Amino acid sequence: MSTVLRQMFWPLAGGREIALLVGRVLLGVVLMAHGYEKYVQWGIGGTTARFTQLGVPMPAPSALYAATVELLGGGLLILGAATTLISALVVLDMIGAAIFSRAVINGIRLLPGQQGWELNGTILAMAAALLVFGAGRYSVDHLMRHRVAEPATSR
Repeated sequence: MSTVLRQMFWPLAGGREIALLVGRVLLGVVLMAHGYEKYVQWGIGGTTARFTQLGVPMPAPSALYAATVELLGGGLLILGAATTLISALVVLDMIGAAIFSRAVINGIRLLPGQQGWELNGTILAMAAALLVFGAGRYSVDHLMRHRVAEPATSR
């Protein structure tokens, strides 16, 4: 009976690793797009100006932090490398984004030009999940932790 209940209520129990992979890669792509925007489309100067307008403390280092965490961190998440560290940095990035973009006050984006909290919240939730559960089996992190020691060669 417990097997039947388990299959009914947890039909994809074996899909955990695939879910972590898909979520991690999609999060990495989204972050890289936003980091690219900050580095290339707006430039760090433009990003700093925007952060100044929003009242972000220390706007120049904050702009560099956000752009780097998003672009470089997004790439590392796609690979599943340094996932715990990058996820923690992304969580901090998204808390700051939610607070200073006033997205939390606006609610969910319903009108053109309005910034809502749903993107920040979704990114934060996936980063928090990776922080708790790790990158999963299909990652550089997993390979580094579980690589087989090479036998010593004798001469």
